[in-house]
Amino acid sequence: MLWVTLREDPAEAEIKSHKLLLRAGYIRRIGSGLYAYLPLMWRVLQKVSQIVREEMNAIGAQECLLPQLQPAELWQESGRWDTYTKAEGIMFALEDRSGRLAGLGPTHEEVITAIARDMVRSYRQLPQCLYQIQTKFRDEIRPRFGLMRGREFIMKDAYSFHVDQASLKATYADMDRAYRHIFSRCGLKFRAVEADSGAIGGSGSQEFMVLADAGEDEVLYTEDGKYAANVEKAVSLPAEAIASPFDSYAKRDTPNTTTIEKLCKVLDCSPTVVLKQVLYEATYDNGQTILVLISIRGDQAVNEVKLQNELVKLATNYGGSALIGLKISDPEAQGKWAAQPLPTGYIAPDLGDDYIGKQKQLASKFLRLVDRTAVDLQNFVTGANESGFHVVGAKWGNQFELPPESQQVDIRTATVGDRAIHDPTQTLQSARGIEVGHIFQLGLKYSQAMNATYTAESGQEANPYMGCYGIGVSRLAQSAVEQSHDKDGIIWPVAIAPYHVIIVVPNITNAEQMAIAEQLYDQLTQAGIETLLDDRDERAGVKFKDADLVGIPFRVVTGRSIANGQVEIVDRATKETNNVAIETVVDHLQTAIKSKIQA
Repeated sequence: MLWVTLREDPAEAEIKSHKLLLRAGYIRRIGSGLYAYLPLMWRVLQKVSQIVREEMNAIGAQECLLPQLQPAELWQESGRWDTYTKAEGIMFALEDRSGRLAGLGPTHEEVITAIARDMVRSYRQLPQCLYQIQTKFRDEIRPRFGLMRGREFIMKDAYSFHVDQASLKATYADMDRAYRHIFSRCGLKFRAVEADSGAIGGSGSQEFMVLADAGEDEVLYTEDGKYAANVEKAVSLPAEAIASPFDSYAKRDTPNTTTIEKLCKVLDCSPTVVLKQVLYEATYDNGQTILVLISIRGDQAVNEVKLQNELVKLATNYGGSALIGLKISDPEAQGKWAAQPLPTGYIAPDLGDDYIGKQKQLASKFLRLVDRTAVDLQNFVTGANESGFHVVGAKWGNQFELPPESQQVDIRTATVGDRAIHDPTQTLQSARGIEVGHIFQLGLKYSQAMNATYTAESGQEANPYMGCYGIGVSRLAQSAVEQSHDKDGIIWPVAIAPYHVIIVVPNITNAEQMAIAEQLYDQLTQAGIETLLDDRDERAGVKFKDADLVGIPFRVVTGRSIANGQVEIVDRATKETNNVAIETVVDHLQTAIKSKIQA
């Protein structure tokens, strides 16, 4: 076997699972974000893929294989080419010898929609659901954490087509159940959470998070189990606003108070009575830039994912279709567009549009958005549009005009300790998670954009409703290691371990030890128990360390106990050791393995 273990942690690895997979000889780095799956890892990936395949087949999904190289025209039809190659920049784009643009697929909505457009003619053919297990590509800015965030990875992606939303929701529910079965069968502790749909789009989505301290995502949830969401999507009730101490409107001298903390100290008030303004620059795919002035309660922070979603909804108002840039407008940026210096730190919600200089492709007016936390503020404190001054006791409708309802939006970041909307007695808790699955209700987003139609029962042409459903197969495998390891190495869940059993021969020059090991290897293999025989010419201690490092669930040692007709069996997860009669080893292990695999 090509199997080389390392005694030291590789310098390139940051998190435990990445270190262990490299040290235990599962993967080898080939380039930035590029890894070879060595024989042990490939066995794990095949097992994960098979569990995924079985659960997909069980709900009637059909397996296929789609091209990895995708024509740019399809992505231009859907409007995502610029988003993926410029705005997010995650697609590897290339030009062939004939000058045609193409991309390496990070996902396959466009391809599958083109297939449905060509092949689905009648409502009698619907619903349809197809899936594939295939290598995907993402041009990550900073590939890291091994298989967690690589530039090439294995993914299961499924796509469904429906005559109506009810049918879509039925398949979405089937996928939800299938995903729960998959992650349970893989031996993972996970949580399903509400999620942002991001560049995929659609009306609703849900992520499946493997709980682990090294997770890149923060999950907010309630103890009653009735709410969980990615922090990008989470909603909540903020802390109650403290009554304002100001009952009349006045302008106050507040020098050197450009931060909320300094302002509240000078005015002796709570940040919950402060209305702060945050200024962003947003650029659409047609080159049009708008300046977004956000009013939000002083103790709250802007959630940029929520803000981005709101701005995408408004794209057509500015002649665009996708958002390709969003950033806070700092003094350096302001110097490029402002007609006069802004009173930074003292801006009011009615900052004049005349601060915007006349420039080509720059909107001449601020887009004014107010977070819902700020709508109900009374007698609030805010800037006076003059450096060194604030106003107190201000009211919407009196001193400041409240933006129309369409511009009153939820763009705050929910935080730990906030009250839950479904039950204000519940407060949000936090956990770290690794996203291993994501399911989406896409609706008509792609079928309309790409003019995919079928003949409905009424005889009219209609666009099919769509769903898409992804699982990161290679990421799932590494997340299992991140969730399950100890100081000695990996502890694989039995269902996805590369082998069930490793037989260690302490002394290969001892003929009896070797004979019993080979006998057990044959018996176990014939019984369907996947077994690895470590007959290397190494010291027993080295073999034991390697067995712990590689994480195979059960270790059989043909050591001294064979004199009593027994072998030693060690449970990798619990470290429990039992001396078992040689003739009962197969039965013992069959029972032990069965007890640890969830059907």
